[in-house]
Amino acid sequence: MTIQINDLYEEYGRYIYHLCLKLTRNKEEAEDVMQDVWVKVVRYTDKLEDVDNIKGWLTTICMNTFRDRYRKTVRTNEHMVHQPTTLDVSILDLVPSRALTPGELVERNDIQSLIQEKIGQLDAIYKHTIQYFYVDQYSLTEIAEVMKVSIGTVKSRLFRARNYLKEMLVADHATLDYVTA
Repeated sequence: MTIQINDLYEEYGRYIYHLCLKLTRNKEEAEDVMQDVWVKVVRYTDKLEDVDNIKGWLTTICMNTFRDRYRKTVRTNEHMVHQPTTLDVSILDLVPSRALTPGELVERNDIQSLIQEKIGQLDAIYKHTIQYFYVDQYSLTEIAEVMKVSIGTVKSRLFRARNYLKEMLVADHATLDYVTA
């Protein structure tokens, strides 16, 4: 088996290295990825007999290894902060919160109120269509059955309702801070 691995390395080593270099755009990282690729190749040597396209198999291992390393890096860096020794704040206080700030909550509530007000001003057909689709989360088929119309009619009513709603929001000076045409 060692001879086959050596043969593989001789034949495809440069190709895999250049692929790693192309993916990472960094010589040191490319070497690390390449090393991981060849470790996996050695680990799965017993599968070599079943492989029809060696180059494709090696490419897949290389791409998956790169993706795995990238995902791991993103996951660890998402909340990783290098805390100086002189910092008086807990590291947990530096982790960004996904919760909305009070200002964002107020803005979201304002937007919801404005949109609900404008939906209330729509004709009944459009108001009900919007209600069924966005609030009740009915499918187009379910809306068509409830309203006793075709799916095409439901789609056009949704399209028109959204356009009317947008026009009403853009025309209202109170919504200019929230809506872009």
